[in-house]
This record gives sequence, C-alpha cells and structure tokens, in this order.
Amino acid sequence: MQSWWLAALIVSAAAGAAAAQGTSVALGDFEHDNTLPVEITSDALALDQAAGTAVFTGAVKVGQGALRLAADRLEVFYAAGADGGSGAIERMEASGNVTLSNGTEAAEAERASYVVATGLVEMDGDVLLTQGRNALASERLRIDLVAGTGQLEGRVQTIFVPGQEPPR
Repeated sequence: MQSWWLAALIVSAAAGAAAAQGTSVALGDFEHDNTLPVEITSDALALDQAAGTAVFTGAVKVGQGALRLAADRLEVFYAAGADGGSGAIERMEASGNVTLSNGTEAAEAERASYVVATGLVEMDGDVLLTQGRNALASERLRIDLVAGTGQLEGRVQTIFVPGQEPPR
C-alpha cells in the first residue's frame, strides 16, 4: 500500500517538474463532433445583428452533442452570412464560473474561448481538470476537441487517487 503512495508522489513530482514546459494529457471523453447543432439557454440575451454577436447572461448553459458548457456570461460571434447577415457560429467566449464537461472529464476556469470550426478550446484562470477522481490544476488549458488532447500550461499541480490510473 505504501509503495503505491510513493509511486503516486513520484509521478506527481515529475508532473510538477514538467510544468515549466507544460503538461500534455489525453482527453478521450472530450473528443467531439463540431458539426452538431449548438443549443444555448440563459436568463437574458442581447443581440447585435450589425456586429454579428449575441451576449447571453445569467446561468448560461450550452450543449453540442455530449459536450456541455456552463458560465455566467457567453458572447457568441457569428460568421458573416452570404446575404450579409449572420451565419454559423464562429467562436464563443465564456466568462465567470466556466465549466466544460463531456462524460467523466470536466474542466473549470474563469474564462474560456471555443473556436467551433477548429474544435480548439482555450481556458484560463485557476484551471481545474478532473478525470474521474484524478485532478490537475494549472493556469491555462488548451483542449483540441478533434484530437481529444489537452495541454496544461503554467504551474501544474496533480492529484492522483490510488487504485486509479493516472491521466493519459
């Protein structure tokens, strides 16, 4: 039993040493189909058709397939449509108590940016990534939803629970 704790401590220390360069993790549950429809609910909505933006505030919830995002505020930027109006969602900027989840994995931060076409999510501000009972904390997290990978940047702290595999 003690040897497992020692092994977890060594792995955790090694992850901390890698923090200066960043730490990569596999995010199998975060693989995602960005062609699925996006559903957004909130307490309030302010539209600016000329700018091609929509600002959702108050208990914002976003769903796209199994991917879920919650935040206090979400600004959506639309691509210009063929007729000069708003087209498809280009990117989303979330702020305030941001949570992104998909299956057993979840990431929390103060801010997040999601570029729909590329499937890239960038989160910053007290990032906490949980995979089952394991947790990783850092200053920034970049998630590639297409590849199912993540890159933690800044000081990285890890907690691995004995009897469970460390993050991939």
